[in-house]
Amino acid sequence: MTETAETEALTEHATRPVPESDTYGWFRVAIVSAMVGFAMPTFVAGVQIFGSADGNAAFFAILAGGAILASIGAITGTIGARTRLSSYMLSRIAFGNRGAMVINLAFALSLLGWFGVNIDLFSGAVLRLLRDEFGLSANVYLVEFVAGALMTLTTLYGFRAINLLSAFLVPVLAVVTVILLYQSVGSQPLANFLPVRKAPALSFGDAVSTVVGTIIVGAVILPDITRFVRQWYGAALTAVLSYLVVNAVVMLAGGFAAVSVSSSDFLAIMIAMGIGLGAFAIVIFGSWVLNSLNLYSAGLSSRASLPRVSQRVLVLVLGALGTLAAFADILDVFLDFLFYLAVVFVPVAGVIAVDYVVVRRTAYRAAALSGIASLEWTALTSWALGAAVALLGSAEVLTISGIAAVDAMVASALSYFLLRTLAGKAPRSTAGPESSDA
Repeated sequence: MTETAETEALTEHATRPVPESDTYGWFRVAIVSAMVGFAMPTFVAGVQIFGSADGNAAFFAILAGGAILASIGAITGTIGARTRLSSYMLSRIAFGNRGAMVINLAFALSLLGWFGVNIDLFSGAVLRLLRDEFGLSANVYLVEFVAGALMTLTTLYGFRAINLLSAFLVPVLAVVTVILLYQSVGSQPLANFLPVRKAPALSFGDAVSTVVGTIIVGAVILPDITRFVRQWYGAALTAVLSYLVVNAVVMLAGGFAAVSVSSSDFLAIMIAMGIGLGAFAIVIFGSWVLNSLNLYSAGLSSRASLPRVSQRVLVLVLGALGTLAAFADILDVFLDFLFYLAVVFVPVAGVIAVDYVVVRRTAYRAAALSGIASLEWTALTSWALGAAVALLGSAEVLTISGIAAVDAMVASALSYFLLRTLAGKAPRSTAGPESSDA
């Protein structure tokens, strides 16, 4: 291995394509993506949807939302698998070096914020479970410090460590989910879990938006892990398994359990059903992998914008900052900001998809990476239009499909195609397979 190759391996190939020697079969990558579905936010989303929407609407909204996420993830993930590039390098190609620097650092801020928020959620859940299940108490700062340290340490060892951890934990959490689902539906007819509400707080469209909004950022940055998939079609299978199967089953399990015990408190539901240890497994293991992936992607985005800084140094610094954010109770003041930050960056995926599939696929080959433009104004303008649609949709000022994230991606994709065409940069033929170096 050359010195350059060694450096790229240590930095998880942050700025170059992943070589064939470092790729895996699709299922090994899929379990990392699927592992996120077993985290507490996914269960809680199912509880909230079944607690606020009409029963039939809740059931089909989860399936519809999973199908939308699988479609988006299949597009972004396949681009990552074909190019072997991270989502942040894809942004550099589409938006130019300067344009992507702003986007990548903002993505890193968003992911770092979620790292702190998830540690906050983690510590609160662990303290409550310790008290209710075992009559024990612990110092919140100690719990958050240990959690942040473990998550950072896992991320330091890169995708391989996250993959091994997921391979061990997925079967455990799958068993917990099956037990929860079995205990929920085993005592009464399935029809009882689809209650009809005269005035549901969530319409079908709002319920679908909730499903999509819970996981959409993960679908946008899916290339960060699918770039390790050996065959490109494995990325599409990864998206289907993660979003249409695992996430849907987990949300349905949470929703059915909520109806079964007539509660909207996930931890209370688990304890009432006699599987408090299962709640511990979900809170600890699900949060561990979810936050390791958040920190992993934050490190990649920072590395793409700050190439002179060591990847390991970035992970350590970002992990420390995320843990300090949890100490400061970031959950109380940052959640709305993080929500809107995530919403406005979803349109990035629309621009990249059109750029790669329709406009200029050859720009994404390894040989072209040294010629990335400084700024691509058509991409930035299209992203801004998509972000505006997302914000207007979130505020219920402008709605097309009823799902703000989907409207934003479609708006950015269409506007980018039109702007590139008007600028005299018409799409070129992309027939034929890509070269192996991309």
